[in-house]
Amino acid sequence: MEASMKFVFVLGVLLLVGLAGVNGAGSACGKASPDDEAMKLAPCASAAQDDKASVPESCCAQVKRMGKNPSCLCAVMLSDTAKSSGIKVETAMTIPKRCGFADRPVGYKCGGYTLP
Repeated sequence: MEASMKFVFVLGVLLLVGLAGVNGAGSACGKASPDDEAMKLAPCASAAQDDKASVPESCCAQVKRMGKNPSCLCAVMLSDTAKSSGIKVETAMTIPKRCGFADRPVGYKCGGYTLP
């Protein structure tokens, strides 16, 4: 009986810890989902589809903000929202360089892509 009570107690603790981790984990972008963050990159739409298109200042500002957390920027570029908007991920990955950010995370691996 005592062993089964310990098992139930341990199971309960593990369940609570697991639930706390799921609720408190957020995402690569903190409390915001990558899909929500992707909506903020609307000014980058043409630059993310055509590597010859100029990158608007408003796009660079958002990318600079997100780029402080490369895992967030990566998650945004690979998000369902970004994919459904028709961006070319390999082109989107060039935006930090095209914005002229010297402090961009060069060589950062993002899915099957690498930031130039």
